[in-house]
This record gives sequence, C-alpha cells and structure tokens, in this order.
Amino acid sequence: MGDFVIRTGDTLTVTIPGAMIPNLATPVPLVGSSAKMKVEKMSACLEGDELPESLKIPLVYTTADCTVPGSGTLTLTLTPANKTAKTKCEGKAILIKGGDFTAKFDATSSPAKQPPPSNTPDPQLVKNGTAKFTTSNQTTKAG
Repeated sequence: MGDFVIRTGDTLTVTIPGAMIPNLATPVPLVGSSAKMKVEKMSACLEGDELPESLKIPLVYTTADCTVPGSGTLTLTLTPANKTAKTKCEGKAILIKGGDFTAKFDATSSPAKQPPPSNTPDPQLVKNGTAKFTTSNQTTKAG
C-alpha cells in the first residue's frame, strides 16, 4: 500500500536521545532531486534525498555530562515503508511518508568531553535514535 509522496519543503525530524545537537533541534527542510516528478509544483524526493546537505557534515553535539562540544556524523536507514517498492522515478525509489526509521549518530572520531579537569570523553560514542518525515502533501500517493 502506498503513502504520501515526500517533496521539497517537507521536513525531516531526527531524535537522538541523550544528545543535544543544535542542527537537529528543529525539523530540517528536505529538497527533492526529481526533475521529472512534481507534487503540487515541488520536486519529489527520491532515495538519497532523505539526508539534507546541511546534515551531511560533522554535527556539533553535547550531552548532559559532556558539556565540552564534540562532533559526529548522522546516518539514516530507511525502512521499506519509507520508499516505493515498485514505482521508480529516474531509476530511484520515491520517498514516502511511512513511519519512523532509524537514525544513528556516530561521535567516534571527536567525542564531547566532560569539563576540565577530568576531560573524560563521552562513553557512548554511537547513539541510536529515530527519524520521521512530515509532509503537507495530502493529494499524491505512491507505492
């Protein structure tokens, strides 16, 4: 069964429990890459558009105990419910609303630290969370 197509202007909300990541404090707008499919005059989002450019760079974060900022990278893993199985556009699956999917924040290379004098690094270098799409599209579905 299909769901509403994600398009330019729809948003991504990421929740990483235990980490304060300023870039994820509010929903992040998505930009669709489809040149052929438009939904209400906006480009549809295709597989690969789920992680906006602004989130592909190392993201600054802190935790309740580790207040000296560190940085990490975000990865998202879509579920089959978040992309079309049969319908393709420009050779890629089309992103659809679906439900929550997996988000992972990896701070292995530059963890946040506790303030001096301890300077103890964040003990949890990989933090798992969730992500979801929010769309105002209430007309176009794909499956």
